[in-house]
Amino acid sequence: MPRVSCIIHTVKRSSTSPTQGDIILVLHAHLPYVRYPGHEDHLEEAWLHEAMLESYIPLIRVLEDLLADGADFRLTFSLTPSLLEMLGDPLLMDRFQRYIERRLDLAEKELFRTRNEPQQALLARMYQRQFLNAERYFRGCKRNLLTSFRALERSGRVELITSAATHAFLPLHMSEPETIRAQLGLGCSTFLRHFGKPPAGLWLPECGYAPGLDSFIAEAGAGYTFLESHGVLNAVPKPRNSIYRPVRTPAGVVVYARDTESAAQVWSSAEGYPGHADYRDFYRDIGFDLDYEYVRPYLPGGVRTFTGMKYYRVTGKTENKQLYIPAQGLRRARHHARHFLQARERQVLALRNALGRRPVITAAYDTELFGHWWYEGPEWLRAVLGSRKARTGICRFATPSARAKDTAVCETVQPSASSWGRHGYSLVWLDPSNSWICRHLKKAAGIMSRLSSMHTGATGLLKRALDQALRELLIAQSSDWPFMMHTGNAAEFAEATFREHMGNFFDLIRHIADSDIREDHLSSLERKSPIFRDIDFRMFARRR
Repeated sequence: MPRVSCIIHTVKRSSTSPTQGDIILVLHAHLPYVRYPGHEDHLEEAWLHEAMLESYIPLIRVLEDLLADGADFRLTFSLTPSLLEMLGDPLLMDRFQRYIERRLDLAEKELFRTRNEPQQALLARMYQRQFLNAERYFRGCKRNLLTSFRALERSGRVELITSAATHAFLPLHMSEPETIRAQLGLGCSTFLRHFGKPPAGLWLPECGYAPGLDSFIAEAGAGYTFLESHGVLNAVPKPRNSIYRPVRTPAGVVVYARDTESAAQVWSSAEGYPGHADYRDFYRDIGFDLDYEYVRPYLPGGVRTFTGMKYYRVTGKTENKQLYIPAQGLRRARHHARHFLQARERQVLALRNALGRRPVITAAYDTELFGHWWYEGPEWLRAVLGSRKARTGICRFATPSARAKDTAVCETVQPSASSWGRHGYSLVWLDPSNSWICRHLKKAAGIMSRLSSMHTGATGLLKRALDQALRELLIAQSSDWPFMMHTGNAAEFAEATFREHMGNFFDLIRHIADSDIREDHLSSLERKSPIFRDIDFRMFARRR
């Protein structure tokens, strides 16, 4: 690794083959399962609405534009099962429609309020167009973004994959094989139900890996996955090609390691592109800046939060922010796209010389970075994927499936325990703020496994109760709750949600044990959390 990295910026362009390396660009889209049918305007449901309006719809439209322009790009999109279930939920899509309508109403009010401030009025008009275009697109796809994702995959340019059912942090469940099988198996079957085909690969939640997990991935039918760089760098034996060629695990799963250099250029808070002074500032939002009574009708639950209407740019490390200039932000995004491609060319040439073979660079990011956090992110992606360099330059974009066909020449190694997040070894999901949940999850998994094994012939009300108990357990296993507890962001909501689903689980178990299942109570839980309609509790039964 040191020999490779030290020459990356010193190699000159080779005069040999025009494409000498591959870039695998991956966007991982995930949100926790949040659904409150009894609350019309729930604050945390807005997470889905924001992501749809600011990230998913803009990115889909960029990819459709690139297809229409004949761009020869490749992109991998990871869509978690919990997100798929929410995007396919009529109730949540009805609420998204109303969410956009309220944003359009707010934009209209802002046009009037800023009528004597030309620069802000220009921005208000920009947001009005953005909201209107999103609303038209949503109606045009019959309020189902999954149909758009299906069409993108059919084009052959986009590869769709999925993840564990509720994004559980799997290394913490290695002593519970039933949990891992249920998370991965149900994740793959949910993807199959939505897209009519099994996923070629799996994104491990939080890139969390522990030795032995690869056998469960292979059992689920997935051919490849992704790990943090140190998971492969510290593999046994050490891979000869560092992180720049896929490796194969003892169970036959192909592993791609995230590239640290391309990750830092886009994602790093200190040196990443989104922190540039020309870009729109995420935090300066009228939901916080303007008079409370003025914005209150547009705040879920009446709590000050983001509205999506932001008038200032990053400017620098100062509280005195300057007004955002869209044309300047767009120019900067295109400049950064050129910089990204040039950096990958230099990197590929250096690696090709160092390794003596074609390198593979895996650049993986959270989808919600693009558009939601980094407003100009979708335009950056358009410039990257649509660039002539992406078609005729030193690098080419590839899908993991295409590169995984070379498994015959992959080294076989056992990756080390690893994750992304602070320090890279599970700390975020197991620290004093959240470790208390582990004993409850482990106890619940043991009970679920025992009851599933006892009642394999269950039908009717008993089967429904066992199925719902498993739903409640799976939702409680989501990695999002300990993550929020660790960061302190929405920590009270995370703890309350965890306790709610654990409470529902143990309540159902008591009724099952007492042969006293109340159908009205069970139906209420089924209506509130109808995730995974094809769930079967028997997947949690112990194997003989």
